[in-house]
Amino acid sequence: MSIYLDYNASTPIDERVLEYMIDIYRNHYGNADSRTHIFGTDAKEIVALARKKIADILKIDSMDILFTSGSTESNNMATIGLLEHALQTGRNHFITTSIEHKSILEAMKYLQKKGCDVDFVSPDSSGRIKSEQILNLVTDKTLLVSMTQVNSETGIIQPIKEIGEALRETKTYFHIDATQGFGKLNDILRETVYDMLSVTAHKIGGPQGIGAFVFKRDASYRRPPIQPLMYGGQQERGYRPGTTPVALVAGFGLAAELCDKEASEHMKTCKTIKKEFFKSIDGLKYQINGDQKYCLPTTVNISFDGVDAEGVFVAIKDNYAFSNGSACNSGSHAPSYVLTAMGLSESRISEAVRISWNYNTKVDFSELVNYIREII
Repeated sequence: MSIYLDYNASTPIDERVLEYMIDIYRNHYGNADSRTHIFGTDAKEIVALARKKIADILKIDSMDILFTSGSTESNNMATIGLLEHALQTGRNHFITTSIEHKSILEAMKYLQKKGCDVDFVSPDSSGRIKSEQILNLVTDKTLLVSMTQVNSETGIIQPIKEIGEALRETKTYFHIDATQGFGKLNDILRETVYDMLSVTAHKIGGPQGIGAFVFKRDASYRRPPIQPLMYGGQQERGYRPGTTPVALVAGFGLAAELCDKEASEHMKTCKTIKKEFFKSIDGLKYQINGDQKYCLPTTVNISFDGVDAEGVFVAIKDNYAFSNGSACNSGSHAPSYVLTAMGLSESRISEAVRISWNYNTKVDFSELVNYIREII
């Protein structure tokens, strides 16, 4: 059986989460917006509990959380949702980075087509954006800064805390894509000043198809001027219509709760796995992509000298499952746009693979290394 090493793309569902969801599917099947009977009230309470769990983790008001289909939808809400306000007010300048998830990059390109100005900031070979690169571009016309907490391809942690603190003194909204950091770096999120946040369940042992958009109110109880992307109902305070998927929401809440309680031990285990990986590749020629001083212990992006990544995938697909980048770009054979933005050479990019794991990954890396030696 193939060993799964693509946790940055999606994680297996936690058995405790799955059991909880099965119980809800079987015994709590009401519509959370049905107000005239006990089945609807029961479902509504389950949703409210999950919302509170996530809010408590982030130290925010549960009223500031909207459930979505995942981070892609949440990211689109944070960007395209501001388009009407941008065009009406003339504050039509947006800042992001060139290493964001495609749900940010493509949304920003759409804003450009509609007449907005967008700056895309690139990192150096470390894979980490410098805070001054962002802050030096902020003007009175800057409506939004949007950036990721952790890059999905390299695992490099970005300076969101410094940027959030600096933007506090401006009128510019700050959105964080915390897809890869939520459940691992919650302390940083709790300490960071931001207006909007995107998270999803399937990166933390929760179900696919459910995420959340954090949508904070300021001291005057005003939210960022987001317009809904869809229409059809008053669910999620009118911002996100559609029947609430109660079991998915509940699974998300429990997965978030478990990750937050167990994060410290999880990260210790993941650090040990990473040490074992580097020990196993001793003697091979390789280059690490991204400054490991800022890298999650769950991820390594590595280029093995003289080993084409596509060849590796073909040779070991029956034994190991990993990738060469973000799942949002996996259908393309184009070079990684993240590694390209870092200024790496074409050959180094073609040799790059991303390996990612979690605390319960059981793997003998020596066997993987033997496969690579054979290819060489």
